Amino acid sequence: MTSIPVPPFPDDIPTHPLLVIDYELLKAREKAEIDRLWEAATTLGFWYLKNHGIDEEVNGMFDMASETMALPMEKKMKYEQGDDGVSFGYKAAGANAVDASGVLDTVQFINIAKDDALAWPAQARRAYPHTVNARMDHTIQPFVEKSIRVTDLLLGLFEERLGLSLGALMTRHARWEWSGSETRCTYSPPNPERQAIGAHTDFGSLTLLHNRLGGLQVFPPGSDSWQYVKPIPGHCICNLGDAMSILSGGILRSNIHRVANPPGAQGLLHRFSLVYFTRPGNSVVLRALRDESAVIAAAVAATPEADRENYDTGATSLDWFTRRIKNQRIANRRGPETWMASRGMEHTEHTAVKV
Repeated sequence: MTSIPVPPFPDDIPTHPLLVIDYELLKAREKAEIDRLWEAATTLGFWYLKNHGIDEEVNGMFDMASETMALPMEKKMKYEQGDDGVSFGYKAAGANAVDASGVLDTVQFINIAKDDALAWPAQARRAYPHTVNARMDHTIQPFVEKSIRVTDLLLGLFEERLGLSLGALMTRHARWEWSGSETRCTYSPPNPERQAIGAHTDFGSLTLLHNRLGGLQVFPPGSDSWQYVKPIPGHCICNLGDAMSILSGGILRSNIHRVANPPGAQGLLHRFSLVYFTRPGNSVVLRALRDESAVIAAAVAATPEADRENYDTGATSLDWFTRRIKNQRIANRRGPETWMASRGMEHTEHTAVKV
């Protein structure tokens, strides 16, 4: 799969520019680069990250995805994630809704728990197809380890800027605690008429996306239309999720996005993408850390009173994640209220906007 030529992203398609952040400069604690990261994280909540050092493992993960999606459907369905709100395992196309009307999604996933990758060869959460197991020790585990290394650095930098004590965010994302953190390989066939993944904000804290084809679209604050994000070779696309927005009292942005058919000649190809999702430990209660940071306390105090409940959910990370996963499943659908129960911090007025 790694040798398949990719047509260029078309020049005549409007795209939303993202800041390019250099991971090596962040490691060196270059103040100007940390300032740029903070700007990205507190405005759109999306940025490119270069020099992250994961490229070799990314190539292997794409190969694993291709091998897994080529399995007969009956073999993949043995590892289906089910309807109880568990994300790990295989998800067939059409298992989820993409909007309140119940339109079906067009993508297949294979989601591998961080806990299983780190525990290998022991099984922590569940079993996987043989195509996953065959690459667990030399591809998947190193990919997860390097992704954690990247996100740990970012979490540490956010701790400092938020005025939190050392480890305040890191301990809430401890590698030893079970969590919803996972790597996801996504496959979708060409389909210009349908969204692959509906409009949403991410469940967790940090997302690292590696993609070769376009398809990701963002809805920038103050905009009136969806805009593509152009993939750049060797760069991953990072974004923040609901958990980080809640913990920071809204200082860090969890912005709405979706996946559409790639534009131009790219839209004729089968699309694979690779993500690592960092989510808080299952026991972490999602509320603003205002008792631990004067910066966060001031942000919550400045929030309109009607919106402050967004920053004290009363839910654990596990509860929040399970609710959202479970209510996306079409088998659990009762009506539009099921879709609404799957929502997080989306700006719901944006979800009806068409390209």
